[in-house]
Amino acid sequence: MQILTESNVLGIDEQHPDAAHFTVLRYQDGLSSHIPKGLFRNNHDEDISQAPWGRFQIGRDSILGPGSIAKYDGNQQSLLIGRHVRGGLRLRFLLNGQHETRSAAMSMFGGGGVRVPRPPQHGDTVLQNDLWIGDEAMLLGGVTIANGSVIGARSLVPAGLQTEPYGIYQGNPARLMGFRFGEKLRAALLELAWWDQPFEWVRQHAEFFALDLAEDEGRALEGVQELLRERAAAPDGVAAG
Repeated sequence: MQILTESNVLGIDEQHPDAAHFTVLRYQDGLSSHIPKGLFRNNHDEDISQAPWGRFQIGRDSILGPGSIAKYDGNQQSLLIGRHVRGGLRLRFLLNGQHETRSAAMSMFGGGGVRVPRPPQHGDTVLQNDLWIGDEAMLLGGVTIANGSVIGARSLVPAGLQTEPYGIYQGNPARLMGFRFGEKLRAALLELAWWDQPFEWVRQHAEFFALDLAEDEGRALEGVQELLRERAAAPDGVAAG
């Protein structure tokens, strides 16, 4: 399995208190990402973490809960996870596993000499940044979970769904139930894209991250716009982390 992450990774922290349950990646800025043991599985429910194929990417400060699995049926789909993602227990990422439903039989006949159409293929499964995915959610292949989204516990995210930024999704199949913030604040937060800034920038603006943005969205919007003006006025801007 090819595991990709940030360029400032220091390596695997085998002394981390959670190391018994996770592969813990440590970064130079003090953050870490947690990959649950046994995440990578194949059709036979075998651990494929040592397989010479498969691609997985995770950004800094992202965690998937223990008991989670990502089922790879081959080398055509990848699971790509951004920064500051939080996932609950026993998540399921079914990256492909489709059967052709438009032919006479959905069986592939186990190599019995009958030719059937090639199964359709999903695209990559992409989790962007600043996400919360509740316990036991199941995500089918080819989904994109947009920045700031929430997926409720035990939701079934249908294949190919692309969520709205800052949307709250729940159910079977998962549907848009509402948004975390109003439209103007959502747009401003997407422009700010705080997850693209070095973590030192986040530390410098810790008071902003302690605010309840939904309590007074007018003041919250002013705060975001002030951060945008500050960043624009910086001599060289703020380099992406």
